[in-house]
Amino acid sequence: MMNSGATTERVYEALKRRIMDHGFRPGDRLDPTVLADQMAASVTPVRDALHMCAGEGLVEAHSGTGFYLPTLDEPSLKDLYAWSAELVTLAIRGWPKKVVSAEKTIEGVAQSVAGGDADIFAAIARRSLNGEHVRAVEALNARLSAVRVIEAQLLEDIGAELRALAAAVDAGDKNTLRRLSGQYHRRRLRIAADIVRLVHRRE
Repeated sequence: MMNSGATTERVYEALKRRIMDHGFRPGDRLDPTVLADQMAASVTPVRDALHMCAGEGLVEAHSGTGFYLPTLDEPSLKDLYAWSAELVTLAIRGWPKKVVSAEKTIEGVAQSVAGGDADIFAAIARRSLNGEHVRAVEALNARLSAVRVIEAQLLEDIGAELRALAAAVDAGDKNTLRRLSGQYHRRRLRIAADIVRLVHRRE
């Protein structure tokens, strides 16, 4: 028999993945009873998992009305992109002065669009001397994951874009990486309104 801690962890991982894969729309109510039935679990571990997701900014807990996916509009999405750009810049600034050629931890990561952005930005953060950059990037990657599913439907040549970013990280080329990061984020800022429209659609 699975203990309660293991059940909560299983439900948390499954729920987080569903949120990140655009399994819900912004503003959707997340009913613990319905989710418990879908996940073959009791309500208690589902509530615990929802609270864990709320602590990561993936879910909002509203007093008296329950749990909801955060709403998303154009200004809030632009804020997330702007924060992503700033965070990447901060992480690069945190790299050691003498950058040793990195292990090929992200080699081939951009061959597939799915998850490539998250892996590349996490790799950038891991090279920073400030460990807080890693935690901040991981949290932001999770919040932007569903949006990135939509980006792939609207933007061309994402694979080439990510391969260029990955190559700059592997080479430790800070200047090229700053330039490419700027281009990456500006492309998405320009179509933020289109992304918001699609992310609210029910498949």
